[in-house]
Amino acid sequence: MMEIKLIQVAVGDLDTIAKLAKKIWNQYYTGIISQEQIDYMLTNMYSLDSLHSQVNEKHHQFYFISNQNEAIGFISVHQETDSSWFINKFYIDQNKAQKGIGTKAFQQLLELIQAQKISLTVNRQNFKSINFYFKNGFKIDHVADFDIGNGFVMNDFVMVWHS
Repeated sequence: MMEIKLIQVAVGDLDTIAKLAKKIWNQYYTGIISQEQIDYMLTNMYSLDSLHSQVNEKHHQFYFISNQNEAIGFISVHQETDSSWFINKFYIDQNKAQKGIGTKAFQQLLELIQAQKISLTVNRQNFKSINFYFKNGFKIDHVADFDIGNGFVMNDFVMVWHS
């Protein structure tokens, strides 16, 4: 039985986000990007200093994706305009993922943020996630490459959802 809830993450629980990210990224991205890039991105995006900066300076809102009171993933968003939001992170533990969890979490996110437009970036080789976003009403807006340092580049689609 699924009991999916989004629960806002308290600053004191950002270490749980870091642990979940390490687990999920190593489950999921090994077939898409190199282990060196995974480690680099985890260090730069999921250190406690980086997570605190995302919350305090960039105003990212983090939510645990909870199933029967167990944190099985997380979402991070920030508001760009009154009606436009950006999904920074959307990850579910692949060992806990079941059909429909991501869609239920996305529907709850829509209720929380009341967005008219949502944008995100997704790796162009991440076919599973791209298909998930298509299923939930996103369309590819354009292709973008982001130099993230240390010789690594993110080759992404920018996808957009409209209400």
